Amino acid sequence: MTTSSPTPPNLVTPVLVAGCIIIMVSFAVRASFGVFQIPIADEFGWARAEFSLAIAIQNLAWGIGQPIFGALAERLTDRKAIIMGALIYAIGLVLSANSISPIGHQTYAWLVGFGIAGTGFGVILAVVGRAASDEHRSMALAIATAAGSAGQVFGAPLAEYLLSFMSWQSVFLVFAGLVLASLMTLPMMKAPATANRQELEESIGQVITRAFRDPSYTLIFLGFFSCGYQLAFITAHFPAMITEMCGPILPGGALHNMGITTTSALGAIAISLIGLANIAGTLLAGWAGKRYSKKYLLAGIYTGRTIAAAVFIAFPITPTTVILFSVVMGSLWLATVPLTSGLVAHIYGLRYMGTLYGIVFFSHQLGSFLGVWLGGRLYDAYGSYTAVWWVGVAVGAFSAVVHLPIRETRSPVVANTA
Repeated sequence: MTTSSPTPPNLVTPVLVAGCIIIMVSFAVRASFGVFQIPIADEFGWARAEFSLAIAIQNLAWGIGQPIFGALAERLTDRKAIIMGALIYAIGLVLSANSISPIGHQTYAWLVGFGIAGTGFGVILAVVGRAASDEHRSMALAIATAAGSAGQVFGAPLAEYLLSFMSWQSVFLVFAGLVLASLMTLPMMKAPATANRQELEESIGQVITRAFRDPSYTLIFLGFFSCGYQLAFITAHFPAMITEMCGPILPGGALHNMGITTTSALGAIAISLIGLANIAGTLLAGWAGKRYSKKYLLAGIYTGRTIAAAVFIAFPITPTTVILFSVVMGSLWLATVPLTSGLVAHIYGLRYMGTLYGIVFFSHQLGSFLGVWLGGRLYDAYGSYTAVWWVGVAVGAFSAVVHLPIRETRSPVVANTA
């Protein structure tokens, strides 16, 4: 009698496919908001800080909502949490499309931010992580993260294209429809509640208390701050920054021959290039995270970002430097996400990964809020983005250092004695 060896687990699962689609659409819409900076400000005559504050609030709401939706997914099921997030996201976009005042956009930004939380990394990465085998978990998290970058590849250019023949209000409505359409993948979103016996005996309050008492969790929380600052500032302000500060695109050059004839178009393409380069960078981070220390990989990524940002702003901004910076920064863009989420899962287990990663992600979104809001305020004060850019260089260096003392060992589980 012969016995067949067990079938090895697959990397690509229905859960991973569905998660990638939902994140891709969610991030395509999110990554496009920087393209609306100038059209909205010009239509209403607003200062740059007004719509910047709306995007900043959106990022803050995303951070606040992430642990909430993580906990909802763990209590009500992942699919219900995602449905709630998509509905809130679409409602926020529809209301924003009909708003004509700064306070309106800033108010409805809370809905958009909560919607991103329900359709973004916290919920999706937790369910993908539970559905993946130990062998494939790091790469599965990287693929889901890279899907967000794929959305970024076409989100900003799609918004720029749609704005060429329809109003920004209509574009918001189109995006609301796309978010709702992504829910068609939900029947594929089924994942086991993977946890060991000790984790099942531990309550959510105990695991949160255990994490908060661990200095390594605090360091992860602090280190993710600069990631949010840099990414949100660039997403929200880089298109406008390139439009106003970049040298001209000369006729006869490669970009001009490709149809990219204005710095405004280059700004949208830059966001797309960042997303495209990040697909490779994130997948590489997932591969490396399985083989090398995650904390040292994170420190290296933040060091690379810091150097790239400092070099870019130290020299005159030209179309060539914009392209080079976009590719370099893109390769390091969301590479931190599978490593950070994987680090949380490794140290504290999978049972409450959504909640614990959501809390860490709140730090990311505090940085996002500051990066977007400060970008608008300092622009209005000084007429350029140079000062706020150097702040980003400083916080990037801080994160590179703060990851080094993290203890990358499994935290002991506290049994529930109640």
